[in-house]
Amino acid sequence: MNPTRLFVLSALAKRGAMYGHQIRRDARVDRAELWSDVRPGSLYGALHRLEGEGLVRALRTEQEGNLPARTVYEITEEGRRELHVLQAEALEEVRFPPDPVDLVLATATDVDEDTLRGHLDDRVQALTARLSRLEHLRERAWPDQTVADDLVLEHARLRLRAELEWHALVLDQLGKLTAVTAERPRA
Repeated sequence: MNPTRLFVLSALAKRGAMYGHQIRRDARVDRAELWSDVRPGSLYGALHRLEGEGLVRALRTEQEGNLPARTVYEITEEGRRELHVLQAEALEEVRFPPDPVDLVLATATDVDEDTLRGHLDDRVQALTARLSRLEHLRERAWPDQTVADDLVLEHARLRLRAELEWHALVLDQLGKLTAVTAERPRA
């Protein structure tokens, strides 16, 4: 499932005909980076690929004053069918990508406890900062915030809290972990 394709087709289906900059702005306003792999810079390329596939079509080109010309796109019927397929795939897909920290914990035999603790502390700080940002967003509504936005934000918050809880568990058991790896024979 391609989240960028899903975002572009959804935006055109939901809001009607738009030009690329409007779709990109919507991604920023909707804070798509908080809840998806959609990057605003990738939207123009996706829009052109979707046009090439007949999933969107150019309606017209507009130009105001000295500004660059802008092409307005709309979703096609084939694009609506593709959107429904992408939505179904997204709803059916459960994704928990492996975290490289698990690989390190499972395979590292020569990382000392202090070094590992330092890296884990850094990860906790980064996760805490992300959670703090989400908490801040939760306290302040943004324009056109919906119940769906609230639910997506809460999903991200709960996932971060679970990560922080797991990191606390690892830090608590770090002495046991490094004692076991220190006992393993080196090749």
